[in-house]
Amino acid sequence: MAGGSEPEAHDTNVSRTERTELSGRTLRKLERASGGLATASITAMEDRLTWFSRLPADQRSNILLVTQTGVSNFVSWLQDPSESIRLTAEAFRAAPRDLSRWISLRQTLEMVRTAIDVFEQQLPDLAEDERERILLTESILRYTREIAFAAATSYAAAAEARGAWDARLEALVVDGIVRGDTEESLLSRAAALGWEPSSEATVMVGSAPSDDPPTIVYQVRSRAARAGRSVLLVVQGSRLVVVFGEASDGRAVRDPASTIAEAFEEGPVVVGPTVPSLAEAHRSAEDAMSGLRAVVAWPEAPRPVASEDLLPERALAGDPEAERLLVETIVSPLNEAGGTLLETLDTYLEVGGVLESCARKLYVHPNTVRYRLRRISEVTGRSPSNPRGAHTLRVALGVGRLARSRGVG
Repeated sequence: MAGGSEPEAHDTNVSRTERTELSGRTLRKLERASGGLATASITAMEDRLTWFSRLPADQRSNILLVTQTGVSNFVSWLQDPSESIRLTAEAFRAAPRDLSRWISLRQTLEMVRTAIDVFEQQLPDLAEDERERILLTESILRYTREIAFAAATSYAAAAEARGAWDARLEALVVDGIVRGDTEESLLSRAAALGWEPSSEATVMVGSAPSDDPPTIVYQVRSRAARAGRSVLLVVQGSRLVVVFGEASDGRAVRDPASTIAEAFEEGPVVVGPTVPSLAEAHRSAEDAMSGLRAVVAWPEAPRPVASEDLLPERALAGDPEAERLLVETIVSPLNEAGGTLLETLDTYLEVGGVLESCARKLYVHPNTVRYRLRRISEVTGRSPSNPRGAHTLRVALGVGRLARSRGVG
């Protein structure tokens, strides 16, 4: 560190010695010409940069203000080079706060390059002799380098500020979804973040992989980009909540949830149902949160696991929505399909899934039981011969009986 700082100090001292050799007459010429240099720079920008002439008058006047400050600071810098860093930064501090919103960094550098050309053309003519012309040319290069770095720093600071604001806005949106807000303000905030409100939305929840929010954001967004999905996310303590949308570029991604789940900490990750729009995302969030609370009852659950696959555990945990879904998707369809299916299922489960024992108890042929079991799978989407399907069907039957005993359904 110490060795690296000595050349800088030596360079500054040499620069100070050289610049003080500018004659007082040259410095006075520079001061008188500063206004004309700024105006000439703006004129050159209008001539060379097609986008510049399309700017509103107030924005062009703000750029003139920045240019005038830069020229004035250049003259002051020649007189006192130790003030260079402060003075170049002041050129951008004099600009309106929203300058970086309507002029990009690329456009700013184009303006700086144009101003440099004007300086290089006009400043040498103000020197008294060849030595001063060389000195002015070198000074232009040094000063404009500082201007370029100051511009990059200014835009970087603005980008960081916008990023921090976007992160807060994103947290408000996802928190609102988790709380169940359906206000119009939630949709407008999401739209400000570039989310299409009419896009499908799916909520997934799990544990956050680290205590460093920027790292989490990078991991989630990189995997979402790989899956071709836009995302909104928030870290709530040790919990990570991610909302992802539909494929925006038409790429067919078979299982985006599995790709995004790689960004979560080890442990269960629950995916809520896909809903038609962000306004309904609270339903997906409710199911996902309910599943995350109940997934501990299914140690062998896949990762990620759909909240719909956790209906038995959610019902056992007292989730009324899960109870309703079990009745609507299993019990009611079986009732509508005829009493023989419900009776066969009940008997089959009671005899431990032994087909022959079920047939004897029902006084029917085993092939009849096979046929009815296939019908049960078609009607409910759950196979009684599969251990997980049998568990779901058994819990559904119990929930249905409890509902009838309470006079519900």
